[in-house]
Amino acid sequence: MTARKVMHVEIPAADKEAAGQFYQQVFGWEYETMTEPVPYTVFRSGNLGGGFVDLDKVKPGEVLVYIDSSDIDADLAQIRQAGGQTVVPKMEVPGIGWLAVFTDPTGNRLALWQDMPPSE
Repeated sequence: MTARKVMHVEIPAADKEAAGQFYQQVFGWEYETMTEPVPYTVFRSGNLGGGFVDLDKVKPGEVLVYIDSSDIDADLAQIRQAGGQTVVPKMEVPGIGWLAVFTDPTGNRLALWQDMPPSE
C-alpha cells in the first residue's frame, strides 16, 4: 500500500485574523482570507497548508487533519471495515473537490480530501 500524505489541517480559531497573525509571527506562516467559494482563511507553512475554522463548527483543540484520497467512497468503506465510522459523508466543495469526515476506532476525528479533476 502506498502511504498517503496529509493534505490540509484545520485549526479552530475564535478570531481568524488574530490566529493568522499569531502563526505568522511565531512560525513565519503566510495567511490569506478568501471570499470564494465561501469565506475561509488559509495558511501556508511551506510544506503543508491549512485553514482556520470558526468555533461554531468545532471546539478549541479539535484540529482536523485531512488525508489525501483518490476514491473517498472506497476509503470510507475500508474505514468502516477496519472499525472506524463515517461522521460526515462525502460532500462536494463546489469547484474544488470532495471531503468526508470519519473517526478511527479510538474516536479521533480525521478527514479525507479528493481533488476535483481540472476542467477540460
